[in-house]
Amino acid sequence: MTIASILIKHGKITDEQRAEAEKAGATESVPVEKKLVDMGFATELEVIEARGEQLSIPFVDLTKIKVDRELLKVVPSRTVHRYNLFPIDRKNGAIRLATSNPFDLYAFDELRMLTGCKVEPVLASEADILRVIREHYGVGGQTVEEMIGIDEVEVVTDVDDESGDILEAAQEATVVKLVNEILVEAIRDRASDIHIEPFENDLRIRYRIDGVLHTTHVPPEIRRFQNAIISRIKILSNLNIAEKRLPQDGGFRIRAQNRDIDLRVSIIPAAHGEGVVMRILDKQSVLLSMADLGMGEEVYDSWKKIITMPHGIILVTGPTGSGKTTSLYAALNSIKSDAVKILTVEDPVEYYIDGINQVQMKPSIGLTFAFGLRAFLRHDPDVILVGEIRDKETAEVAINASLTGHLVFSTLHTNDSASAATRLLDMGVEAFLVSSSVEGVLAQRLVRRICPKCAEEFAPEPSEVPDDFELPTNGKIFRGVGCKECRDTGFKGRVGIYEFLRITDDIREVIIQRGTSGDLLKVARAGGFRAMREDGWDKVREGKTTISEVLRVAKA
Repeated sequence: MTIASILIKHGKITDEQRAEAEKAGATESVPVEKKLVDMGFATELEVIEARGEQLSIPFVDLTKIKVDRELLKVVPSRTVHRYNLFPIDRKNGAIRLATSNPFDLYAFDELRMLTGCKVEPVLASEADILRVIREHYGVGGQTVEEMIGIDEVEVVTDVDDESGDILEAAQEATVVKLVNEILVEAIRDRASDIHIEPFENDLRIRYRIDGVLHTTHVPPEIRRFQNAIISRIKILSNLNIAEKRLPQDGGFRIRAQNRDIDLRVSIIPAAHGEGVVMRILDKQSVLLSMADLGMGEEVYDSWKKIITMPHGIILVTGPTGSGKTTSLYAALNSIKSDAVKILTVEDPVEYYIDGINQVQMKPSIGLTFAFGLRAFLRHDPDVILVGEIRDKETAEVAINASLTGHLVFSTLHTNDSASAATRLLDMGVEAFLVSSSVEGVLAQRLVRRICPKCAEEFAPEPSEVPDDFELPTNGKIFRGVGCKECRDTGFKGRVGIYEFLRITDDIREVIIQRGTSGDLLKVARAGGFRAMREDGWDKVREGKTTISEVLRVAKA
């Protein structure tokens, strides 16, 4: 039976779909099964399973098998990378070999000669094979092997002002390829940052995924090419490759997976070389709509109402990486129109938004937040975004802008919404200015979202349930058990937890009296205020996140 016939037999495709794929395949000289996948009639997995049935070769799910690590030392990684196959285990003198191409007999013969063992092929998807190769042989494993075999790549450990050797090494095709593989792997894994950290006998690469750092497996030989890798990143970022004593900042743009991605690069001198952190700025991932932020209905309604006010200051608070920029951009996107002029001053401008005038802060030439704000007022804006209120001068200019008929958005680094007013007072801003200008404060954190592919319902132990959390009526909540979609973490993506403090007349009175954040919180509670942690518990009951995630980011 043909693969198409097997798919029809199992109800995966219809006769009409096979006929359409056969017609398209004949025109393009492409096998019918490939056209079935290209046209969306069947998945790659279904085609592989059908081929296994056709050839009587078993199919394996590589996410559920246990790999024989001793066997990996026997099978050369060069062969694994060249033919895209993976040795699973060895039984009765035969090696079980995962492949997506059972017709590559030359690869099986080569492995048989290299190991002296019989080879038994099993089928697996190409994506799964590439994933386990990266997991067990390391990101860029094949490229590192190529580099080891090239004599002209010389890594210079101590570079003087004459940096010709390291410049040549950094521009070698293999080094370029290795850096590209590191970048592509990070983007594929939805990382927000890439950390390259040198140690005495190791070069560690870590990706921050959903706010948590994960160490990426790389070949140990990569340590030999540390200087060439870092110099390549410096060249891309237009930095001085000879300067190794001072921190440097730069950036560059790449195109990957059919979208433009900006990378912001920071390099610092460390004890065993230079450490690199690359922030991945993916415009598609940040430009969310208001509805995508994950706000509860009450917070969403209040936030949506306040961002359309004619004037006042609206603050978003939270630590670095809590999603403040995303929330602000979503708000600006929702209110921008031909009738509204929006100006922003940011440090740095992370994402460019059509229809909004954005200014990059440059303190070295005197362009600070306060200076930029004063200039903005002469440009007749309706809405102003100040990247961050860091000092009294910026705060006072922002307040004056709000009092003269402008809507001002900004951020503060405080732990909760109630602390925002006291932070402004601590900066030296007069209490009557704070109380009359600030209209609302949104505090937020990001928690990891339970992976939808491996979510399961369970009843937690009583010791796992905090005192302020009320279980659903059935006593069960959700957790992720781990699968290939989420790298066995049980989480995929993030969702925000929020608290919104509307500055009412009662709260303004507390601010005038220079009350503490505790005093302000008591008044807000009396008016129906709900804390961020309570929003987190709502999302636990809804099956979006876990108790441990809320406890990780929100205090009682």
